[in-house]
Amino acid sequence: MNKLRILVADDHEIVRRGLIFLIKSQPTWEVCAEADNGRQAVELARQLKPAVVVLDIGMPLLNGLEATRQILRENPQTRVLILTITDTDQAVRAVLDAGARGFLLKSDAARDLVSAIDALQYNRTFFTARVAEFVLSGYHGKNGTPTIGRQSNLTPREREIVQLLAEGKSTKEVASHLNLSVKTAETHRSNIMRKLGLHCVSELVLYAVRNGIVQVAARNLSPVPESSAALASPVD
Repeated sequence: MNKLRILVADDHEIVRRGLIFLIKSQPTWEVCAEADNGRQAVELARQLKPAVVVLDIGMPLLNGLEATRQILRENPQTRVLILTITDTDQAVRAVLDAGARGFLLKSDAARDLVSAIDALQYNRTFFTARVAEFVLSGYHGKNGTPTIGRQSNLTPREREIVQLLAEGKSTKEVASHLNLSVKTAETHRSNIMRKLGLHCVSELVLYAVRNGIVQVAARNLSPVPESSAALASPVD
């Protein structure tokens, strides 16, 4: 059986060593490469095409968010897990906008890293409990009213497209999956965003979660009080 190939990128060697140790504890996983800066992570991902990339959000030469964008531009099938020391709303927005499918606090890595990577390998997303709560409640505008999750008149085909986009598929992949032309898929995507009043993919992900298009599955990690949650998307 082929092992799950994982790239680890963190500029702090002691953190990187700890992450690699946890990953190697899983018999069906392997660390195919490690990087200590964002540019190196992008280059290694381009060469090796790992299934999962674990990225520190703050790295020299190229930060984790920009590295995520470049990695996914080269290989949209790669799943990126971002490690960070803060779970502010701004950080969550930035991670989702970059296209990462997981968000894990460094302070939780020893407990949750394996669960997070396991979620990503099965085409699910993973957020810590605090972030999952934020995602499920939706972003809020300046006046405090939700900007995501409004009712809409989406057609069944549009709901299919929302799910595929929320699962991380590119417009080209959506077109291939549904036997559409790329131009038709782009038109559907534009119509969906207009109907829902959305402006970016991260808002579309939130809409899909809050409206049951992408399913949510909770992970209880007792006896630890602060549990984590994996937002589960159906596997293709």
